[in-house]
Amino acid sequence: MRLTAGIDIGSITAKAFDELLAELGLSSGEIVRIIATGYGRKSVSFADKAVTEIMCHAAGARYLDPSVRSLIDIGGQDSKAVVMDENGKVTNFTMNDKCAAGTGRFLEVMARALEADLDEFGALSLKAERPAKISSLCTVFAESEVISLIAKGETRENIIAGIHEAIASRVSAMANRIGLIAPVLMTGGVARNIGVVRALEKVIGMPVVVSPQAQVAGAIGAAALAWENR
Repeated sequence: MRLTAGIDIGSITAKAFDELLAELGLSSGEIVRIIATGYGRKSVSFADKAVTEIMCHAAGARYLDPSVRSLIDIGGQDSKAVVMDENGKVTNFTMNDKCAAGTGRFLEVMARALEADLDEFGALSLKAERPAKISSLCTVFAESEVISLIAKGETRENIIAGIHEAIASRVSAMANRIGLIAPVLMTGGVARNIGVVRALEKVIGMPVVVSPQAQVAGAIGAAALAWENR
């Protein structure tokens, strides 16, 4: 059997890969090519090649939905937008990796300020009557705004909806610089948050498709590229 593997690594180790092989009943000898991506891609000593997140997320998005022309990725540490041609080749991209605003980390800080479960954010925000205004895109100042809103008696639902709108505003401003083309696919862990997805759709003015495998799109793309170059 000839197989390839893709690894999207932030802070995990080779142990996770060994555990996956064991779970699937495979041996390392059956994997003919491995491509690593993510912040820790260059630390994967057993990978045949390290490829940028941009290329792997684009390949992953294309694998999940061949009709995709643009993708918005919001992960724990950064956010990015990518535009592809009709053949899936990356034609333009932009990335925010300098600030936590517009990332999963931003949401984690807000959840802590609200003493709320981050997994409940999406459903709670859809119950908002009037999204609260979060004017600052700086994580520290936004957290102060949230604390102030809580003190004023604003509902959690309205505050969370406001947080999602702030993220959507930040990400859309970044994405619009490269001219998104529909269909748009969203990848990354934040794609699981329906509130952020809906806020993004509203601000970019087009539907956003979310795959059940959105959180592992980078790894899927790395495996797909490994297969193409096996």
